Amino acid sequence: EPLPASATITAHCDYTDAWVRDNVYSILAARGLGLAYRGLDESDGRTVLLEQSVVKLMRGLLVAMMRQAGKVERFKQTQDPLDALHAKYDTGSGDPVVGDDQWGHLQIDATSLFLLMLAQMTASGLRIVFTIDEVNFVQNLVHYIGRAYRTPDFGIWERGNTLNHGIAEINSSSVGMAKAALEALDGFNLFGPGGGQASVVHVVPDEVARARITLESSLPGESLSKEVDAATLSVVGFPGFAVEDPALVERTISDVVSKLEG
Repeated sequence: EPLPASATITAHCDYTDAWVRDNVYSILAARGLGLAYRGLDESDGRTVLLEQSVVKLMRGLLVAMMRQAGKVERFKQTQDPLDALHAKYDTGSGDPVVGDDQWGHLQIDATSLFLLMLAQMTASGLRIVFTIDEVNFVQNLVHYIGRAYRTPDFGIWERGNTLNHGIAEINSSSVGMAKAALEALDGFNLFGPGGGQASVVHVVPDEVARARITLESSLPGESLSKEVDAATLSVVGFPGFAVEDPALVERTISDVVSKLEG
């Protein structure tokens, strides 16, 4: 099941909710430990327990998102932020906790991070997607993030423009994470090595190419209003590794370090 962001409840936000991005990053600790235990000759079942907790969380997020399948379908046509998948859910039930217009839900990087890790975890032997309905939904999520190169979103800070007045922007960290997810899922079989043609994900090659061109022209900056942002580290390095040009990677990192390091 999803994890709460924290135990804090304030006047403007209930942090006991489960944010998609935070949940995926958090469960990577259990996944990493599970992979480490795999390399040991351990008989206490720690590997299985850790891997099951990863599957449980990822499936919890998948089920919560699948309840909003209608929104994903609409968003493909409208690209309207009000049709976006929600960025956070009730920790216990997976239900929406705020209205479509009460939060900067459209965060392409969060959906992309979920998809990227879904591919990596499946490739490492975890079975997260169980049914063809789920395959079809993941395929729809691929379409959802496919136009990231021209879809302004609210990004990793959930706020869009740096002035925090709710205007979405094209963010390098979102475009880069989408590119990474699209590349990871292109031709990928969600049922693993034993799966047939029905569980293979299809990616439009043009969408990867356009994401790359957009990303290379916008880095080392994050967006029109954000000249530099630590969020770009997630696409030039772990977990996105979405930039092929080593000089651009170096420039982005040195910009972040020289302008933001405390």
